[in-house]
Amino acid sequence: MGYSRTAMERAMKVQEVILRAISKQMSWWQAAEVLRMSPRQLRRLYWRFRHYGYDGLYDRRTGQPSPKRVRLEVVEKVLWLYRETYSDCSVRHFHEKLREKHGIELSYTWVKLALQGAGLVAKDRKRGVHRRRRERRPMVGMMLHIDGSTHRWLGGEQWHDLIVVMDDASSEVYYAQLVEQESTHTVMVALREVVERRGIFCALYSDRGSHFWLTPKAGEMVDRQRLTQVGRALRELNIEMIPAYSPQARGRSERNFGTWQRRLPQELRLHGITTQEEANQFLRESYISEFNRKFAVAPAQPESAFVTARGKNLERIFSLQQERLVNRDNTISWANRVLQIERTRWRGTLAACRVIVCEHLDGSLSAYYGPHRVGRWAAATPVQENEETSAAKQSCGKAAPWKPLRNAVPSALGNPAKSAGFPLSHSSDGDLHLTDGEEKSKPSGHITC
Repeated sequence: MGYSRTAMERAMKVQEVILRAISKQMSWWQAAEVLRMSPRQLRRLYWRFRHYGYDGLYDRRTGQPSPKRVRLEVVEKVLWLYRETYSDCSVRHFHEKLREKHGIELSYTWVKLALQGAGLVAKDRKRGVHRRRRERRPMVGMMLHIDGSTHRWLGGEQWHDLIVVMDDASSEVYYAQLVEQESTHTVMVALREVVERRGIFCALYSDRGSHFWLTPKAGEMVDRQRLTQVGRALRELNIEMIPAYSPQARGRSERNFGTWQRRLPQELRLHGITTQEEANQFLRESYISEFNRKFAVAPAQPESAFVTARGKNLERIFSLQQERLVNRDNTISWANRVLQIERTRWRGTLAACRVIVCEHLDGSLSAYYGPHRVGRWAAATPVQENEETSAAKQSCGKAAPWKPLRNAVPSALGNPAKSAGFPLSHSSDGDLHLTDGEEKSKPSGHITC
């Protein structure tokens, strides 16, 4: 039998040490320590050396099949299952399915090497430069990650964004939904749901997307003085925003999305889900809890840093806010529409006053003068928009005013606070001046042609 070069060198070393022990140049205990084996094993080799000579020092197991080898029919079944049913699953996901669905108890390393040897899975690429992992926050609620991942989550050619809000301390997912595209509106929906269900947290870690931060020049520092709508909402809740300047800085969130991309499309396919609504329902009802059960970890401290949001007007905070100047006829111009403000009990007129118009997440509108709500309008349907357009054509080219909701008349008394505008909420110059038609209006407020 032919032995490898390594086996021959090992046998020569063992022979040399045994000969030195026989000639009393070292003790048998020292010889066993040099060969990194027990004295009992060295005595076995010495007996074989005396009876079989140099050939007795070779390992007799070389060239023999392992008694722990997997049967050929099991190997063929594993490879067939991956090719026919689980070809789009990761190795870890496929290994779990083998145990849960098919009762095949094999180690993860064996399954991975078998798939790589058959050419069904590519080998891992060489790792990059060394980076130090940031320690987790000790308590839940101290810092949350929010990010969106673009992927073919439902299969086919359609792309969707998956928005995920995850806790840094435990990797627990608080929110996960598929949307057409990540935007200010979808991010605010996610943050409001987390605040309503969990409470106000301490910090939010995000990328430098335009709905989170303003970056004057690409690749440079963000502008912390000029706030976006999301930044303004979090400032009102006293939540710190932390920008990430590289994907590696958000490594925990990026690795989490890698797990989502290797599991969620396959789970949706296995459950026969093909629409965005069904996928979001599946996420809410079952998959988020299952995902947390498998991948969430216990935080270092059992306490929570979440603070109740009681007393906070979340509907107003999580809205798109812009500043407007009230016209002489107590109307506000908004998106080619005119919003009519009803008379208040604490002020004769709001003409020439600056108000904050809030576009809520459900599409409805509200106007605030300081802490007082001076108007509330329902979301316009396509039929209402057509009626308003027709009415505008019949009224000398002026847009018909929106009528407020019945219960929108404010009842609070007192002195309104100062303007609550923020750097990005100022309207353009065209919104701050009266039109020619408004300058010619009668003192009564009625508009004449």
